[in-house]
Amino acid sequence: MDETPRWALPLLFAGQAQKEVFHNEALVLIDALLHGRAESADAASPPTDPMPGQCWVVAAGADGGWTGQTGAVACWTDGGWRFVPARAGMMFDIADRGHRIFHDGAVWRDGAVRSDGLYHNDERVVANRQGAIAGPEGGAVIDVEARSTLLSILGVLRAHGLIGS
Repeated sequence: MDETPRWALPLLFAGQAQKEVFHNEALVLIDALLHGRAESADAASPPTDPMPGQCWVVAAGADGGWTGQTGAVACWTDGGWRFVPARAGMMFDIADRGHRIFHDGAVWRDGAVRSDGLYHNDERVVANRQGAIAGPEGGAVIDVEARSTLLSILGVLRAHGLIGS
């Protein structure tokens, strides 16, 4: 075995010539993957002027220098493009989306926490916090049980930060 099983980082061997080449290659890959951040996951063509250290998740229809790399993480280095195949559990913050994506073992998916709310199966289930809702009061007939129930619901919504007080 001459590479690590998960990320294919090159391993060093006793008596190996030019160990620094293998060591540096491993460091470049670690640098790209550790606390991953990518510029976009929607680009299918390489940018014209990338900076060393910038990464992209290659979108479908990849062309140019990214041909055949759909779904991989493409990182620009001093030595050109380095590609890391996606694996289950891989996560990247995506700059132009403003939220995290993760790989489920088959495809990249948007994360649950996004700037406009909390999502479950790509359906927003919690939106931005709304203003306060006044508690029930007044009326000709007061239903004590209904008022108590409404106050309990409002209390829970406030306690969870879903509405203001």
